[in-house]
Amino acid sequence: MLRGTLLYNEPMARHTTWRVGGPARQFYQPMGVDDLALFLQQLPAQEPLFWVGLGSNLLVRDGGIHGTVIMTSGALNGLSLEMDAVTIRAEAGVPCAKVARFSARQGLTGIEFFAGIPGTVGGALAMNAGAFGGETWPVVKAVETIDRKGIRYLHSPADYQIGYRHVVGPTGEWFIAAHFALHTGDSEASMVQIKALLEKRNRTQPTHQPSCGSVFRNPAGDHAARLIEASGLKGVCVGGACVSDKHANFIVNSGSASAANIEALIVRVAETVERDHGVKLVREAHIIGELQGNGLI
Repeated sequence: MLRGTLLYNEPMARHTTWRVGGPARQFYQPMGVDDLALFLQQLPAQEPLFWVGLGSNLLVRDGGIHGTVIMTSGALNGLSLEMDAVTIRAEAGVPCAKVARFSARQGLTGIEFFAGIPGTVGGALAMNAGAFGGETWPVVKAVETIDRKGIRYLHSPADYQIGYRHVVGPTGEWFIAAHFALHTGDSEASMVQIKALLEKRNRTQPTHQPSCGSVFRNPAGDHAARLIEASGLKGVCVGGACVSDKHANFIVNSGSASAANIEALIVRVAETVERDHGVKLVREAHIIGELQGNGLI
C-alpha cells in the first residue's frame, strides 16, 4: 500500500518560496524512501518528473506542470550521526540550515556555511550550492540516489563532474541522501559562527519577503549584485516582481507578482547588464513548467 500524500492539480504557489506557480498535474510527498521507490515503480516510463525541496531557487510558470512533482521536504527528513562519529547522513528533504545546527550540536565543524543556504540537501547536491565562501561537494563523502525503477545506488564524489553551481552525474538518478565528512571541533564556537552567518544573511538579504535566493550566478571575479546595482536596477519592478532594494541579486514578490512578472524581470535584468557591462549573467534559479495558455517551454 502506497503511503504519503498524493494530490492532483496542486497549486505550486503553495510550495515555492516565490509564492507563485500554477498547478502540478500530480503531486506526491512520500512518507519515506521505501514509499518513494514504490511510487516511482508505478509511474509511466515517459512521465515528466520534477523534484522539489523547499521550493527555493525555483520558478514554476503560471501554466503549471504537466507532469509529476515529488516533494522531498517534510518527507525525506532523516538526519543522523554515523558510527565513525565524524560523518553526518542527511536525507534529501532536510533543510540545509538544520544540517548545520545538528552538526554543530554534535561537535562537528566544516558545514557551518550550510546555515546560509535557503534550501534542502537534495537541492544543494544538485547544484553544488554555496554560501559565505563554502560549497556543498567539498564536504561530501558519498551520496545515495534512486532511479525510476526504485533502485538505489551509493556513489562517491568521483562519479560526478562538479563545478561552480554545476553538477553532472549518472543520468536517470536523483539524490535521496548525502553523507558529509566533517571534523571534530568546538560545538559552542560552531553555534556562534552559525548565528553570526544568519545575522549577516538577515542584514544583507530580503529574508522577510518571498524570493528564490540568488537569481544569477556570480561571474568570475565579480558579483552579479554589483553589476545589477551598477545598472541602476535596484527597486525596478515588473508588475509585482521587484529587484530588491536590499540585495540586487534578489527578485522579490511584493505580494501581487505572477510567475510571468518574475520571468520578465529576470530577462530584463540580464539584458540590461549585458548591454551595460558586456557580461552575460547565468541564471542560478531554475524555471520549469508552462506559460499560461501556451505549450511547454
